[in-house]
Amino acid sequence: MSETAEELKARLKKLNAQAVQAKMDLHDLSEELPTGWERILEVAQRCHDAHAALMAARQAAAAAAA
Repeated sequence: MSETAEELKARLKKLNAQAVQAKMDLHDLSEELPTGWERILEVAQRCHDAHAALMAARQAAAAAAA
């Protein structure tokens, strides 16, 4: 089943918010270093995953619009 335009828009909005939050978490962690250095890989992986999901959704949206 394919997503409607509204569902896709809502999913992109949610994924964008998650990616922005992950970016901010990574930024905040970097400012606190060396405190919290143990969390670098965890936070970076979460940021990577959030942005990968967002980019995949954007590509799917572009393909659906074409």
